[in-house]
Amino acid sequence: MKKITVHFVSSDGEKTVTAEASEGDNLLTVAQIHDQPLEGTCEGQMACSTCHVIVESADFDRLPEATEMEEDMLDLAAGARRTSRLACQITLTADLDGLTVHMPVESHNMQIV
Repeated sequence: MKKITVHFVSSDGEKTVTAEASEGDNLLTVAQIHDQPLEGTCEGQMACSTCHVIVESADFDRLPEATEMEEDMLDLAAGARRTSRLACQITLTADLDGLTVHMPVESHNMQIV
């Protein structure tokens, strides 16, 4: 199985965490394993927007198009931008190797004490 590299950039832009994942892994799960501030309260059921990430502009077109349901949830996300997506809806593929996502300033994982 091909390994996929993902770069998580902190909300202040000062820290980048590079993670290695497997093809087929969910971006939210990979982010949480690497201590990124994405709560994912609904556990990937698209009932919240606590896994909102901002995809690097150069990488955005490599992602499959968001569903209408995801777009509706992104409308509720604080600080949403044109390249915003829900990490729970991104399945990593070989085409996404090197993907860079930014943590929104508004991201806080309330489950981490």
